[in-house]
Amino acid sequence: MDHVDHVMIVDDDREIRELAGNFLKKNGMTVTLAADGRQMRSLLESLAVDLIVLDIMMPGDDGLVLCRELRGGKHRRIPILLLTARSDDMDRVIGLEMGADDYLVKPFVARELLARIKAILRRARMLPPNFQVTEPGREIAFGEWRLDTTARHLLDADGTVVSLSGAEYRLLRVFLDHPQRVLNRDQLLSLTQGRDADFFGRSIDLLVSRLRQRLREDAREPLYIKTVRSEGYVFSAAVDVSESDR
Repeated sequence: MDHVDHVMIVDDDREIRELAGNFLKKNGMTVTLAADGRQMRSLLESLAVDLIVLDIMMPGDDGLVLCRELRGGKHRRIPILLLTARSDDMDRVIGLEMGADDYLVKPFVARELLARIKAILRRARMLPPNFQVTEPGREIAFGEWRLDTTARHLLDADGTVVSLSGAEYRLLRVFLDHPQRVLNRDQLLSLTQGRDADFFGRSIDLLVSRLRQRLREDAREPLYIKTVRSEGYVFSAAVDVSESDR
């Protein structure tokens, strides 16, 4: 029997969650509704969910708090789509940095919600089943470098901060979370937040080149990010993860 995608919608607005839920059901999905974080936690104890649609603006634990909780717990592998009514980009950026897979601004068209959900699930299923994400609040050491994931600082051997763009930071995190593993371009696009990354297709090679420059790599003999011909890239250095002191 074909798998039926199971989506959980967590939103304190009853009308929104029921309208969205009914539309997804009409399009062949199983849907579970939750009004807040408490209901979400309770339902996740007994249900296998493929994706969570999570509203940011909720009383009590808001969507960003719940996103951080999900990414740091046993449900960390469930994809998350954030809903936000705010025009300010900050919530979206924070949500993506906390590990959300995508976001949708309210008010939204139900067909766009469905399309985003399908795209996230398609990207998630492209990845090997044992991929993991480093939890926030850690310091990651490799070679002569350290990355503070709380402050988002890359520091060299002298403790000097090297500036990274948002896309460069996300790409470095992907490599550090999956060392000694060949990642193809599609996987790198998915793991660096898909449509929100400022690169597409083979132009990811340009981002790798920029990141190598930040790491002061010799392009002919890179120490950290090595090219695997016809396959992609591999982060070849040993990685040590510890609690951040910051």
